[in-house]
Amino acid sequence: MINPPYTATGFVVGALVGLTGIGGGALMTPILILLFGIHPAVAVGTDLLWASMTKTGGTLAHALSRSVDWRITGWLVAGSAPAAATTLFVLSHVHNVVDAESQLITTVLGFVLILTAIALLFRQYILDCFVARVGELEERPARILTVLLGAAVGVFVTLSSVGAGAIGVTALLVLYPRLPTVRIVGSDIAHAVPLTLVAGLGHWILGSTDWSMLGSLLIGSLPGIAIGSYASGRVPDWVLRSILATTLVCVGGRLIL
Repeated sequence: MINPPYTATGFVVGALVGLTGIGGGALMTPILILLFGIHPAVAVGTDLLWASMTKTGGTLAHALSRSVDWRITGWLVAGSAPAAATTLFVLSHVHNVVDAESQLITTVLGFVLILTAIALLFRQYILDCFVARVGELEERPARILTVLLGAAVGVFVTLSSVGAGAIGVTALLVLYPRLPTVRIVGSDIAHAVPLTLVAGLGHWILGSTDWSMLGSLLIGSLPGIAIGSYASGRVPDWVLRSILATTLVCVGGRLIL
């Protein structure tokens, strides 16, 4: 059964994702928790499956345009898949503990939202500092750090549904400064599909998925993403980044406190 408020939310978040390229988890999950009062675990679990479905189309588009570096995607998955499974195992042991699961998820979500805002606002500064102090990494250390990055993102995404967007892209730009940005973004989106699917199915097994809400969100988000993508070149990037970063800091602080 279609729920109009959820469909409208899906449309707005989808439009913002299309406009900015920022993962919907940073927007969708906090809205579901703070605006609709959804249990944090259900909000995260439902959003993860929503992300896996919406990003599949993006991955196909990038794959057809040959803008995915499958080696980098594979290294990320090598770290994120075991990390996601381990995190789900931990969640299964606190799943029935009153308030423990909710507190863990909301705290991690708040911190990751603030980290996402920092990555949005200071991406170029972070990249310049790394290049000036470290320079370009050789392939072996870059590969090892990519696997470790995947593990960190796997934990963040499984707990909060956030982390594979701005944080992942910023870190990959640091590790692979010579790689075109479009291939960095394509590789990151391709990695997000199996990660969010594994994490989302794990939450489903734990009983943390609302399929009716998921359907309503998808009905709104798919046209929203299309419209946002069409309008993306008509809004200054710095304006969108500033508004998003400010919003994420405020929401992240609200969740932590």
